[in-house]
Amino acid sequence: MPPLTRWMLKTSLVYLLLALLTGLLQAGLPLFESGAGLPVLRQLEPVRVHLFVVGWVTLLIFGVVYWMFPKYSKEKPRGHEWLGWAAYGLLNAGLILRAVGESTGQPGSVFGWMLVVSAILQWLAALAFIINTWPRVKEK
Repeated sequence: MPPLTRWMLKTSLVYLLLALLTGLLQAGLPLFESGAGLPVLRQLEPVRVHLFVVGWVTLLIFGVVYWMFPKYSKEKPRGHEWLGWAAYGLLNAGLILRAVGESTGQPGSVFGWMLVVSAILQWLAALAFIINTWPRVKEK
């Protein structure tokens, strides 16, 4: 298994744990309704969804596709490795910015702009992934 695939798969498992932990904290919210700092937990639903869908599912798919799809060529079996690392870095940077920006709940502030930047980073990650994967989708 290539190192990039291992990084993608292990990172995706960390995001799965974080998403489930966030859900667990939210599920316990009614038990601690009078506690301080709990309004933040109510705002974490979009973060939980992004950790699950982008962090776990998308990164897991990226890793498996990078590893298992047909070879690009004998010289570059998985395409351009730098594009794979770019997709990994951009997706993670975008997801982390999204989690921080979304959890603040202040759309008009600097944190609101973090959501815009995070969306651009995630889009660029998808673009890098597609550019690297497209040539590997071919007839036998």
